[in-house]
Amino acid sequence: MAYRADQAALELATMRGTDRSRALHLMAESLIERQDDILEANTLDLEISREMAIPELVLDWLKLTPERLQTAIQILQRLAELSDPIQQVLNIPSYQLDHCQTYCQLTPLGVIAFIFEAFPEMGAIAAGFSIRTANSLILRGGSEASHSNQVIAETLKLAIEDAGLPDNCLQMLLPDHGDQIRELVVQDNYINLVIPYGRASLVQQVVRQATSPVLKTAIGNCYLYWSPSGNLDIARWMILESHQSVPDPVNAIEKVLIHHSHNPATLLLLWNTLKEKGYHLRGDATLCTEYPETFINEAQPVEWAQPYLNRTIAFKAVNSLEEAIAWINRHSSGHVDCLVTESYQESREFSLGIGSSMTYINASPRFYRNPKRGSPIALGMSNQKGQRRGLISVETLTTLRHIVQGNGIV
Repeated sequence: MAYRADQAALELATMRGTDRSRALHLMAESLIERQDDILEANTLDLEISREMAIPELVLDWLKLTPERLQTAIQILQRLAELSDPIQQVLNIPSYQLDHCQTYCQLTPLGVIAFIFEAFPEMGAIAAGFSIRTANSLILRGGSEASHSNQVIAETLKLAIEDAGLPDNCLQMLLPDHGDQIRELVVQDNYINLVIPYGRASLVQQVVRQATSPVLKTAIGNCYLYWSPSGNLDIARWMILESHQSVPDPVNAIEKVLIHHSHNPATLLLLWNTLKEKGYHLRGDATLCTEYPETFINEAQPVEWAQPYLNRTIAFKAVNSLEEAIAWINRHSSGHVDCLVTESYQESREFSLGIGSSMTYINASPRFYRNPKRGSPIALGMSNQKGQRRGLISVETLTTLRHIVQGNGIV
Protein backbone atom coordinates (compact mmCIF):
# COMPACT_ATOMS: atom_id res chain seq x y z
CA MET A 1 0.00 0.00 0.00
CA ALA A 2 2.79 2.41 0.90
CA TYR A 3 4.63 1.60 -2.33
CA ARG A 4 1.50 2.18 -4.44
CA ALA A 5 0.93 5.50 -2.67
CA ASP A 6 4.51 6.52 -3.39
CA GLN A 7 4.14 5.76 -7.11
CA ALA A 8 0.85 7.65 -7.23
CA ALA A 9 2.47 10.66 -5.51
CA LEU A 10 5.11 10.89 -8.25
CA GLU A 11 2.37 11.02 -10.88
CA LEU A 12 0.18 13.37 -8.87
CA ALA A 13 3.01 15.91 -8.47
CA THR A 14 3.21 16.37 -12.26
CA MET A 15 -0.51 17.04 -12.74
CA ARG A 16 -1.98 20.49 -13.17
CA GLY A 17 -3.50 22.33 -10.27
CA THR A 18 -6.76 22.71 -12.22
CA ASP A 19 -7.06 18.91 -12.40
CA ARG A 20 -6.74 18.64 -8.65
CA SER A 21 -9.22 21.49 -8.15
CA ARG A 22 -11.71 19.61 -10.31
CA ALA A 23 -11.14 16.50 -8.21
CA LEU A 24 -11.87 18.47 -5.02
CA HIS A 25 -15.14 19.78 -6.49
CA LEU A 26 -16.14 16.23 -7.47
CA MET A 27 -15.24 14.96 -3.99
CA ALA A 28 -17.52 17.58 -2.43
CA GLU A 29 -20.36 16.78 -4.83
CA SER A 30 -20.02 13.05 -4.17
CA LEU A 31 -20.28 13.55 -0.41
CA ILE A 32 -23.45 15.58 -0.96
CA GLU A 33 -24.95 12.85 -3.15
CA ARG A 34 -24.12 10.09 -0.65
CA GLN A 35 -24.95 12.00 2.53
CA ASP A 36 -27.77 9.63 3.49
CA ASP A 37 -25.55 6.55 3.04
CA ILE A 38 -22.79 8.14 5.13
CA LEU A 39 -25.13 9.10 7.96
CA GLU A 40 -26.72 5.65 7.90
CA ALA A 41 -23.29 4.03 8.23
CA ASN A 42 -22.49 6.39 11.09
CA THR A 43 -25.70 5.40 12.89
CA LEU A 44 -24.56 1.77 12.68
CA ASP A 45 -21.14 2.72 14.11
CA LEU A 46 -22.81 4.54 16.99
CA GLU A 47 -25.05 1.57 17.81
CA ILE A 48 -22.12 -0.85 17.83
CA SER A 49 -19.95 1.51 19.88
CA ARG A 50 -22.62 1.98 22.54
CA GLU A 51 -22.90 -1.79 22.91
CA MET A 52 -19.12 -1.96 23.31
CA ALA A 53 -19.17 0.70 26.05
CA ILE A 54 -17.02 3.17 24.09
CA PRO A 55 -16.31 6.30 26.25
CA GLU A 56 -18.78 9.17 25.92
CA LEU A 57 -16.02 11.47 24.71
CA VAL A 58 -15.30 9.22 21.73
CA LEU A 59 -19.03 8.81 21.05
CA ASP A 60 -19.34 12.60 20.82
CA TRP A 61 -16.47 12.66 18.32
CA LEU A 62 -17.97 9.74 16.42
CA LYS A 63 -21.46 11.18 15.98
CA LEU A 64 -21.54 12.61 12.45
CA THR A 65 -24.30 15.19 12.17
CA PRO A 66 -25.43 16.73 8.86
CA GLU A 67 -23.82 19.99 10.03
CA ARG A 68 -20.43 18.35 10.61
CA LEU A 69 -20.58 16.64 7.23
CA GLN A 70 -21.54 19.95 5.63
CA THR A 71 -18.47 21.57 7.19
CA ALA A 72 -16.25 18.94 5.57
CA ILE A 73 -17.95 19.56 2.22
CA GLN A 74 -17.45 23.32 2.53
CA ILE A 75 -13.76 22.80 3.33
CA LEU A 76 -13.33 20.70 0.17
CA GLN A 77 -15.04 23.41 -1.85
CA ARG A 78 -12.84 26.13 -0.36
CA LEU A 79 -9.71 24.06 -0.99
CA ALA A 80 -10.77 23.71 -4.62
CA GLU A 81 -10.97 27.49 -4.92
CA LEU A 82 -7.49 28.13 -3.49
CA SER A 83 -4.65 28.96 -5.82
CA ASP A 84 -2.41 25.96 -6.37
CA PRO A 85 0.41 26.04 -3.78
CA ILE A 86 2.56 23.53 -5.64
CA GLN A 87 5.40 24.88 -7.81
CA GLN A 88 4.83 28.37 -6.42
CA VAL A 89 8.13 30.21 -6.86
CA LEU A 90 9.71 31.84 -3.82
CA ASN A 91 12.66 34.16 -4.05
CA ILE A 92 14.88 33.14 -1.13
CA PRO A 93 18.43 34.32 -1.93
CA SER A 94 20.10 32.37 0.87
CA TYR A 95 22.30 30.42 -1.53
CA GLN A 96 23.83 32.06 -4.59
CA LEU A 97 26.39 31.05 -7.22
CA ASP A 98 28.12 33.28 -9.75
CA HIS A 99 26.30 33.57 -13.06
CA CYS A 100 23.31 31.64 -11.68
CA GLN A 101 19.81 32.42 -10.53
CA THR A 102 18.67 30.65 -7.36
CA TYR A 103 15.05 30.28 -6.35
CA CYS A 104 12.76 27.92 -4.44
CA GLN A 105 9.52 26.13 -5.24
CA LEU A 106 6.93 24.67 -2.92
CA THR A 107 6.72 20.96 -3.61
CA PRO A 108 4.66 18.06 -2.21
CA LEU A 109 5.95 15.98 0.67
CA GLY A 110 5.02 12.75 -1.13
CA VAL A 111 3.01 10.26 0.95
CA ILE A 112 1.13 11.20 4.12
CA ALA A 113 -0.35 8.71 6.59
CA PHE A 114 -3.25 10.13 8.59
CA ILE A 115 -4.10 8.04 11.68
CA PHE A 116 -7.22 9.27 13.40
CA GLU A 117 -9.62 8.34 16.16
CA ALA A 118 -13.41 8.67 15.64
CA PHE A 119 -14.08 11.98 13.76
CA PRO A 120 -15.35 10.36 10.50
CA GLU A 121 -15.33 13.67 8.63
CA MET A 122 -11.61 14.12 9.31
CA GLY A 123 -10.78 11.51 6.68
CA ALA A 124 -12.51 13.63 4.03
CA ILE A 125 -10.83 16.82 5.24
CA ALA A 126 -7.38 15.20 5.28
CA ALA A 127 -8.03 13.88 1.77
CA GLY A 128 -8.86 17.40 0.64
CA PHE A 129 -5.65 18.82 2.08
CA SER A 130 -3.62 16.06 0.44
CA ILE A 131 -5.15 16.46 -3.03
CA ARG A 132 -4.72 20.24 -2.86
CA THR A 133 -1.01 19.79 -2.08
CA ALA A 134 -0.49 16.88 -4.54
CA ASN A 135 0.32 14.38 -1.81
CA SER A 136 -0.84 10.77 -1.67
CA LEU A 137 -2.76 9.84 1.47
CA ILE A 138 -3.18 6.64 3.46
CA LEU A 139 -6.05 6.81 5.94
CA ARG A 140 -6.19 4.65 9.04
CA GLY A 141 -9.29 5.36 11.12
CA GLY A 142 -10.37 3.82 14.40
CA SER A 143 -12.48 0.66 14.58
CA GLU A 144 -15.30 2.62 16.23
CA ALA A 145 -15.91 4.49 12.94
CA SER A 146 -15.13 1.68 10.49
CA HIS A 147 -18.44 1.77 8.57
CA SER A 148 -18.50 5.57 8.29
CA ASN A 149 -14.86 5.72 7.21
CA GLN A 150 -15.32 3.01 4.60
CA VAL A 151 -18.30 4.71 2.93
CA ILE A 152 -16.55 8.10 2.94
CA ALA A 153 -13.32 6.65 1.52
CA GLU A 154 -15.17 4.74 -1.23
CA THR A 155 -17.08 7.90 -2.15
CA LEU A 156 -13.93 10.00 -2.36
CA LYS A 157 -11.98 7.37 -4.32
CA LEU A 158 -14.68 7.19 -7.01
CA ALA A 159 -14.64 10.99 -7.32
CA ILE A 160 -10.85 11.02 -7.59
CA GLU A 161 -10.92 8.36 -10.29
CA ASP A 162 -13.60 10.29 -12.21
CA ALA A 163 -11.31 13.31 -12.12
CA GLY A 164 -8.50 11.31 -13.72
CA LEU A 165 -6.16 11.34 -10.74
CA PRO A 166 -4.04 8.26 -9.89
CA ASP A 167 -6.14 5.52 -8.30
CA ASN A 168 -3.78 4.94 -5.39
CA CYS A 169 -3.33 8.56 -4.30
CA LEU A 170 -6.03 7.86 -1.67
CA GLN A 171 -6.13 4.55 0.18
CA MET A 172 -7.91 3.39 3.33
CA LEU A 173 -6.36 0.90 5.72
CA LEU A 174 -9.32 -0.78 7.42
CA PRO A 175 -8.98 -1.78 11.09
CA ASP A 176 -8.16 -5.46 11.33
CA HIS A 177 -6.20 -7.89 13.44
CA GLY A 178 -2.54 -7.18 14.08
CA ASP A 179 -0.60 -4.06 14.92
CA GLN A 180 -1.37 -2.16 11.72
CA ILE A 181 -0.42 1.25 13.08
CA ARG A 182 3.09 0.08 13.97
CA GLU A 183 3.50 -1.58 10.58
CA LEU A 184 2.33 1.57 8.80
CA VAL A 185 4.46 4.15 10.60
CA VAL A 186 7.73 2.28 10.00
CA GLN A 187 7.39 2.41 6.19
CA ASP A 188 9.89 5.27 6.04
CA ASN A 189 11.06 4.27 2.56
CA TYR A 190 7.74 5.46 1.19
CA ILE A 191 5.86 7.47 3.85
CA ASN A 192 7.13 11.01 4.22
CA LEU A 193 4.90 12.22 7.07
CA VAL A 194 2.62 10.64 9.66
CA ILE A 195 -0.11 12.75 11.30
CA PRO A 196 -1.83 11.19 14.33
CA TYR A 197 -5.10 12.85 15.37
CA GLY A 198 -7.04 12.04 18.53
CA ARG A 199 -6.37 11.61 22.21
CA ALA A 200 -2.87 12.08 23.60
CA SER A 201 -2.49 8.31 24.05
CA LEU A 202 -2.85 7.74 20.28
CA VAL A 203 -0.40 10.55 19.44
CA GLN A 204 2.20 9.24 21.88
CA GLN A 205 1.81 5.67 20.56
CA VAL A 206 2.58 6.85 17.03
CA VAL A 207 5.50 9.02 18.15
CA ARG A 208 7.08 6.09 20.03
CA GLN A 209 6.70 3.59 17.17
CA ALA A 210 7.29 5.65 14.02
CA THR A 211 10.46 5.70 11.99
CA SER A 212 8.79 8.02 9.48
CA PRO A 213 8.63 11.73 10.40
CA VAL A 214 5.64 12.54 12.66
CA LEU A 215 3.69 15.78 12.90
CA LYS A 216 2.30 15.74 16.44
CA THR A 217 -1.15 17.17 17.09
CA ALA A 218 -2.70 18.34 20.33
CA ILE A 219 -6.20 18.79 21.73
CA GLY A 220 -7.01 20.63 24.96
CA ASN A 221 -4.95 21.37 28.09
CA CYS A 222 -4.46 25.01 27.10
CA TYR A 223 -3.61 27.44 29.92
CA LEU A 224 -4.79 30.96 30.75
CA TYR A 225 -2.99 33.27 33.15
CA TRP A 226 -5.34 35.92 34.57
CA SER A 227 -3.19 38.85 35.64
CA PRO A 228 -4.28 41.18 38.50
CA SER A 229 -4.73 43.91 35.89
CA GLY A 230 -6.83 41.65 33.64
CA ASN A 231 -10.51 42.31 33.02
CA LEU A 232 -13.05 39.83 34.45
CA ASP A 233 -15.34 40.03 31.42
CA ILE A 234 -12.46 39.30 29.02
CA ALA A 235 -11.25 36.35 31.11
CA ARG A 236 -14.77 34.89 31.30
CA TRP A 237 -15.37 35.38 27.57
CA MET A 238 -12.05 33.79 26.59
CA ILE A 239 -12.70 30.68 28.69
CA LEU A 240 -16.26 30.15 27.49
CA GLU A 241 -15.52 30.95 23.85
CA SER A 242 -12.54 28.58 23.72
CA HIS A 243 -14.82 25.61 24.43
CA GLN A 244 -17.21 26.35 21.56
CA SER A 245 -15.38 24.51 18.76
CA VAL A 246 -17.33 21.35 17.90
CA PRO A 247 -16.79 18.44 18.02
CA ASP A 248 -13.16 18.65 19.15
CA PRO A 249 -12.30 21.46 21.62
CA VAL A 250 -8.81 21.83 20.17
CA ASN A 251 -7.91 25.09 21.95
CA ALA A 252 -10.16 24.74 25.01
CA ILE A 253 -8.82 26.55 28.09
CA GLU A 254 -8.84 23.82 30.72
CA LYS A 255 -6.37 25.27 33.22
CA VAL A 256 -6.48 28.81 34.66
CA LEU A 257 -3.72 30.38 36.75
CA ILE A 258 -4.86 33.30 38.91
CA HIS A 259 -2.76 35.76 40.87
CA HIS A 260 -3.20 35.46 44.64
CA SER A 261 -4.04 39.17 44.91
CA HIS A 262 -7.29 38.91 42.91
CA ASN A 263 -10.37 40.19 44.70
CA PRO A 264 -12.32 37.20 46.14
CA ALA A 265 -15.62 38.71 45.02
CA THR A 266 -14.35 38.94 41.44
CA LEU A 267 -13.15 35.35 41.54
CA LEU A 268 -16.51 34.15 42.81
CA LEU A 269 -18.27 35.96 39.97
CA LEU A 270 -16.20 34.01 37.44
CA TRP A 271 -16.56 30.66 39.22
CA ASN A 272 -20.31 31.01 39.70
CA THR A 273 -20.78 31.87 36.03
CA LEU A 274 -18.83 28.80 34.96
CA LYS A 275 -20.80 26.53 37.29
CA GLU A 276 -24.08 27.99 36.01
CA LYS A 277 -22.91 27.13 32.47
CA GLY A 278 -22.40 23.51 33.49
CA TYR A 279 -18.63 23.49 34.02
CA HIS A 280 -17.01 21.36 36.72
CA LEU A 281 -14.36 23.21 38.71
CA ARG A 282 -11.29 21.79 40.35
CA GLY A 283 -8.67 23.67 42.36
CA ASP A 284 -5.21 23.36 43.81
CA ALA A 285 -4.69 22.76 47.52
CA THR A 286 -4.63 26.50 48.34
CA LEU A 287 -7.90 27.30 46.58
CA CYS A 288 -9.63 24.22 47.98
CA THR A 289 -8.72 25.40 51.48
CA GLU A 290 -9.73 29.04 50.96
CA TYR A 291 -12.89 28.34 48.92
CA PRO A 292 -14.22 24.94 50.06
CA GLU A 293 -17.74 25.62 48.79
CA THR A 294 -16.46 26.32 45.26
CA PHE A 295 -13.79 23.64 44.98
CA ILE A 296 -14.99 20.33 46.33
CA ASN A 297 -12.41 18.31 44.39
CA GLU A 298 -8.68 19.00 44.43
CA ALA A 299 -6.78 18.67 41.15
CA GLN A 300 -4.16 15.94 41.41
CA PRO A 301 -0.57 16.63 40.28
CA VAL A 302 -0.92 14.49 37.14
CA GLU A 303 -3.97 16.49 35.98
CA TRP A 304 -2.03 19.70 35.30
CA ALA A 305 -0.25 18.11 32.32
CA GLN A 306 -3.24 16.20 30.90
CA PRO A 307 -6.29 17.37 28.94
CA TYR A 308 -9.76 16.81 30.35
CA LEU A 309 -11.54 17.10 26.97
CA ASN A 310 -14.81 17.82 28.75
CA ARG A 311 -16.38 20.71 30.65
CA THR A 312 -13.84 20.61 33.47
CA ILE A 313 -11.55 23.52 34.36
CA ALA A 314 -8.84 23.51 37.04
CA PHE A 315 -7.71 26.68 38.83
CA LYS A 316 -4.37 27.34 40.52
CA ALA A 317 -3.10 30.34 42.49
CA VAL A 318 0.33 31.77 41.64
CA ASN A 319 2.40 34.63 43.03
CA SER A 320 3.79 36.22 39.88
CA LEU A 321 3.83 36.31 36.11
CA GLU A 322 7.22 34.58 36.15
CA GLU A 323 5.80 31.71 38.20
CA ALA A 324 2.86 31.43 35.80
CA ILE A 325 5.15 31.28 32.75
CA ALA A 326 7.34 28.61 34.35
CA TRP A 327 4.31 26.51 35.31
CA ILE A 328 2.75 26.77 31.84
CA ASN A 329 5.99 25.83 30.09
CA ARG A 330 6.27 22.78 32.33
CA HIS A 331 2.67 21.50 32.18
CA SER A 332 0.87 22.92 29.13
CA SER A 333 0.31 20.85 25.99
CA GLY A 334 2.37 23.54 24.26
CA HIS A 335 0.16 24.44 21.33
CA VAL A 336 -1.90 27.39 22.63
CA ASP A 337 -1.69 29.42 25.85
CA CYS A 338 -3.35 32.68 26.85
CA LEU A 339 -3.05 35.83 28.93
CA VAL A 340 -5.55 38.38 30.23
CA THR A 341 -3.86 41.66 31.16
CA GLU A 342 -4.01 45.41 30.73
CA SER A 343 -0.23 45.73 30.99
CA TYR A 344 1.87 46.00 27.83
CA GLN A 345 4.95 44.97 29.78
CA GLU A 346 3.23 41.80 30.99
CA SER A 347 1.99 40.93 27.52
CA ARG A 348 5.50 41.40 26.14
CA GLU A 349 7.10 39.29 28.86
CA PHE A 350 4.46 36.56 28.45
CA SER A 351 4.78 36.34 24.67
CA LEU A 352 8.59 36.11 24.89
CA GLY A 353 8.61 33.64 27.78
CA ILE A 354 5.96 31.14 26.71
CA GLY A 355 7.30 28.26 24.63
CA SER A 356 3.99 27.31 23.00
CA SER A 357 3.35 27.49 19.26
CA MET A 358 0.67 30.19 19.61
CA THR A 359 -0.06 32.81 22.26
CA TYR A 360 -3.34 34.71 22.67
CA ILE A 361 -3.48 37.95 24.68
CA ASN A 362 -6.94 39.31 25.49
CA ALA A 363 -8.24 37.30 22.51
CA SER A 364 -10.23 34.09 22.22
CA PRO A 365 -8.13 31.06 21.20
CA ARG A 366 -11.21 29.26 19.81
CA PHE A 367 -10.21 26.89 17.01
CA TYR A 368 -11.94 27.24 13.64
CA ARG A 369 -11.25 24.45 11.16
CA ASN A 370 -13.28 26.28 8.52
CA PRO A 371 -12.89 29.98 9.44
CA LYS A 372 -14.22 33.02 7.66
CA ARG A 373 -12.91 33.89 4.22
CA GLY A 374 -9.42 35.29 4.31
CA SER A 375 -8.23 33.07 7.16
CA PRO A 376 -6.35 29.80 6.54
CA ILE A 377 -8.23 26.51 6.63
CA ALA A 378 -6.70 24.27 9.29
CA LEU A 379 -6.54 20.51 9.66
CA GLY A 380 -5.58 20.85 13.33
CA MET A 381 -2.93 22.21 15.68
CA SER A 382 0.64 20.98 16.09
CA ASN A 383 2.51 21.43 19.36
CA GLN A 384 5.80 19.90 18.31
CA LYS A 385 8.88 22.07 18.57
CA GLY A 386 10.40 22.59 15.17
CA GLN A 387 9.52 24.21 11.88
CA ARG A 388 6.07 22.63 11.52
CA ARG A 389 4.07 23.89 14.49
CA GLY A 390 0.92 25.86 15.12
CA LEU A 391 -1.92 25.67 12.61
CA ILE A 392 -1.69 22.73 10.22
CA SER A 393 -2.50 24.52 6.98
CA VAL A 394 -2.01 23.71 3.30
CA GLU A 395 1.55 25.06 3.40
CA THR A 396 2.37 22.70 6.28
CA LEU A 397 2.03 19.75 3.89
CA THR A 398 4.60 21.12 1.45
CA THR A 399 8.37 21.48 1.47
CA LEU A 400 10.94 23.57 -0.40
CA ARG A 401 12.92 22.59 -3.47
CA HIS A 402 15.95 24.75 -4.29
CA ILE A 403 16.67 25.31 -7.97
CA VAL A 404 19.90 26.77 -9.36
CA GLN A 405 19.56 27.98 -12.96
CA GLY A 406 22.83 28.71 -14.77
CA ASN A 407 23.77 29.72 -18.31
CA GLY A 408 26.72 27.40 -18.84
CA ILE A 409 29.42 30.03 -18.14
CA VAL A 410 32.42 28.61 -16.28
